[in-house]
Parts: sequence; C-alpha cells; structure tokens
Amino acid sequence: MPTLTSFKLTPWLPLAMIGLSLGYAATVLTRLPWWTLLLIAAVWIGIGLKLAWGKPLNARYRRIWPWSLVPLSLMGVYVYLADSFGSVDLGAVFFHLQAGIAEHGGAGKMISAIMYIVVMAGVLWSVAWLARHDQRWRLAERYFAIVLLAANPLLYGLGQRSVAIVADDGEWLNRRYMPPPTDEQQHKPNLLIMYLESLERTYGNDIFDDAYADLNTLGEQGLVFEGIRQMENTGWTMAGMIASQCGVPLMPAGLLHDTQFEPLTHVVPGVDCLGDILAAHGYRLSYLGGASTQFAGKGLFYRGHQFNTVKGKEEFAPDLEDPEYINSWGIYDDTLYDFTADEIRRLDEEDSGPWAVVNLNLAGHAPSGFPSQTCLDRQGEFDGQNILYSVECSAYEARVFIEELQQEGLLDNTLVVVLSDHLTMRVSVWDQLTALDRDNTLIMLGDHIEPQRIRRDATMLDVFPTILEKMGFELNEHRAGLGASLISEKPTLVEVHGIEILNERLRQETALQHRLWEGLAPQRREEEPQPTVQVTETPADQAGEIEIIY
Repeated sequence: MPTLTSFKLTPWLPLAMIGLSLGYAATVLTRLPWWTLLLIAAVWIGIGLKLAWGKPLNARYRRIWPWSLVPLSLMGVYVYLADSFGSVDLGAVFFHLQAGIAEHGGAGKMISAIMYIVVMAGVLWSVAWLARHDQRWRLAERYFAIVLLAANPLLYGLGQRSVAIVADDGEWLNRRYMPPPTDEQQHKPNLLIMYLESLERTYGNDIFDDAYADLNTLGEQGLVFEGIRQMENTGWTMAGMIASQCGVPLMPAGLLHDTQFEPLTHVVPGVDCLGDILAAHGYRLSYLGGASTQFAGKGLFYRGHQFNTVKGKEEFAPDLEDPEYINSWGIYDDTLYDFTADEIRRLDEEDSGPWAVVNLNLAGHAPSGFPSQTCLDRQGEFDGQNILYSVECSAYEARVFIEELQQEGLLDNTLVVVLSDHLTMRVSVWDQLTALDRDNTLIMLGDHIEPQRIRRDATMLDVFPTILEKMGFELNEHRAGLGASLISEKPTLVEVHGIEILNERLRQETALQHRLWEGLAPQRREEEPQPTVQVTETPADQAGEIEIIY
C-alpha cells in the first residue's frame, strides 16, 4: 500500500493544482477570458500525463526542498496584488506599510488573501512533490527559479529603486520643483474640493451608458479638463490627494525615515501644500472623509498641513442618526454630504474670513463600490458586483449635493473642484476600462467660470497650480511644485517629456524624496545649497528632448 507521504499513484493531483493556478494567473495578468484558465489547466495536465511527470519509468525519490519555492511565493504575491488592484504600485505598498493600514475596510481582501495563501501552499506542495518524485523536475526547477525571479515585476521594481541610489542623476525632478507662491491673492474665493473615489473620466465613454451622466451635466456649467493621466506614485487615494494639493508624486519615506519600525508622524512635511498656503492667507480649513482618518496617514497629512478640522468615520460616529448605517470602509455618501453641508453652513455663519473644505467620498471604491440608501431607492436593487451602479450613484450624489448648496446660496464666491483621486483599480468592467485611453475627472465650477473644455496632456501634479491660479494666486511661470497651470500656455512635464520619461525619472529620483521627507530623514553630509529657481537643463537632460528652460 502506498504511504501517505509519497502519493505515488496520484500525480494528477499536483498537476491539476499547478495547471489551474497557471490558468488563473494567466487570466489575471492578461485580458484572457476566465474560461481560458480551464483550457490552460487541461493542456498542462495533458502534457504532464503524456510525459509521465511524477511517475517516470526510472523514478528515484529524493526528499529535497526545491529552489523555486521562494520565487514561486514571490510570484504569488505579485499575482495577488494584480488580482486585487489591477496594477501593482510598489510605492503604494511601501507607503501603506509605513503610514498604517488601521481601520481599513478591506475585509473582503483579507478573505481573498487567506484563500491565496491556501492555494499557494498547495502549489508549493505540488512543486515539491513533483521534484521529489521526478528527477527531470529536480533538474529543471532550479532554472525555473531563475526565470521566475527575472520575470517578477516586484523584484524588477525593487531593483530599479536600488539602482536609484547610485544613479548618475538622482535629482532630475527636484531641479524642476517650483516652490508655491507666498504673495497675496488678487481675490479670496472660498474653496470646495470634492474627491470622488476612483471616479475617473473614462466612465464617460459611451460603452458605460449613463453611469457618468450626472458629472457630464455638472461639466456643462463649468470648466472641464480632459487628458489628466496617471503617473507612477499618484495612483492611490493619499497619493492622488498629495499630487493635486502639493504638486509632487508621493515617494514613500522608505529608508529615509529615521525610525524604520515606527509609524510615520508626518506626511510629506518638506513641501508646502494647498493647506499651508491657504492657512497663511487666513483661510479656515476642514477635511471630511467617509473613511477613517487613521488609514494611510490621511489625518496626519491634513493636520500637518494646517487643516483646523479633520473628521472621518470615528469622529462622525457619535452623530449618526442610525449607527448601523455604515459600510466596511465608513459612512455612506448621503451621510457624508449632510455632514459636509453642515460644516459649510457653520463656516459661512461664522463670517470670519474665507474657508476651504475638502471631502472624500466612498461610493465608487473598488471592487464594487458602496452605493447609499438614497441610490438604492432611486436606482433599484444593487447586485453587489456592478461598479457602474456605484459610479452612477457617486456622480448623482455629487451633483445633487452641489445643486443643493447652490440653491442655499452657500457657494457664492466659491470655487468648486470636482475630481477623481486616482484611476480605479480592478472592477467588474476592468477589461473595458483598460482597453481605453484613461484619464481622471477634473471639473471646476464658480461664479466667473464660463463653460469650456480644455484638453491637455497632463497629470494630477498639474491640478495644484491650476487650483492656485483659479483662486487668484500669481504663480512664477504659471508653475507650482512639479505642475503647470492648465489654464496657462505653460507646457506640462508630460507635454514636454512624455509619461514614460517621467515614470523612468521618478524611479531614479532621490533628491525629491529627500525634499518631501525633510525633517524625518537622517542628516546627510553638507552639500552646496540648491537654488530655489529652476536651472537650465544639462546636456544629459536635453538628450533626445526639445530644449526647455525647466
């Protein structure tokens, strides 16, 4: 009788486990339909049985631990991240580990992670079983391990960041950084910024029917920007807010942080952001978000950049009419907008200077969103999967909220900015989205804004100077941070260099990272002070590019 440890009569079991896993990974990393995983698994099992993998004629059993187990585990991590988020951003991983992931609403992700661990354990057991029972696998798997290491994008990204330490030019972006203005404004409008979670402008495409229709209606009243693309390190909520309020990508503190095993106490303290500028000009500042302010350093960022009021799920909880009316991330949009309206009324009644309110909703959050009861009553039953249902809900709630504030007279002399925080992550219409040219939402409304559409090749970095100029600030060369105002003729970095060059330079950058985290980094050796104005590019900068002055 065969022993339990050898399984000599069951080679189909490890073959099936590996085949199904290969098929699933292929559907995750490509646009292949889900049913192709069965075809891939069947082909794999067929080849394995034909070649008698695990049952060679001259079988020699050896109890070994294959070299490929670690590379396989790392590849499993990459597939999990790609399956969960659509694209894998190492910056997001590092930042969330350091800024904190307390009070997140990803309970479903935790279940998914446990399932992945179980499946990966089965895959590792299968490879070990085949290597122990088949000398052909013992010889081949060590080369397979090298291929897995070389092909894993996670390790490729880590290698690029390591190379940045010794790169010839690690301050390409830093030289282009323009400090924001400190002079007086020409006028002082109030400011309302509404971040719509993951509600990219791509949803306005006809293939998604009327999911985006309410934002199109809003756009008919004001200024609509098209072509706001997503560069690396701006593709998650905190990164999108920092890019649009500070004009810089969120480069995690990483090894610059002098207390590696403790949470961050400040978020990008080395640059002046929108809150710092407005506070210096007498603005009263409030941030209200549906999720916890403890997650990903949101509270640290807003408090550290001069916001007087910072509220999230925990702060709103005592004032909820129905304590049970919450979701896994926080409060629903209809509740959030009620609290935001109350905050604007309070600030308006105080009549002690201009105000700025920033809020962040939840309805469009991947993978399926969190439609409010208001939307359920209006749109009918939600199947729990269709992100377009939640997109329609998010757009509708935002439009109604703005219109109600307008009718109440609370948006007089107010610049309203409606934008997505980043492009969406993996959702039910992922294949359709990724087949299109994707861009972020950016709409501006106000008393003196004429309806207009502006198409520019830009990133979220350019939102920062655009907001400042619309609020009456005079910018040096129409620039602030790394962005250029989209209502000026100044070319953006993307227009000059292209998104690929920006991403490549970002991976090599160290000086801008030091600037962002100044005060948290260990002191470096004394260097010559860097000029605050932009310098003419070096010949290396200009190679293959048109000549520019920044």
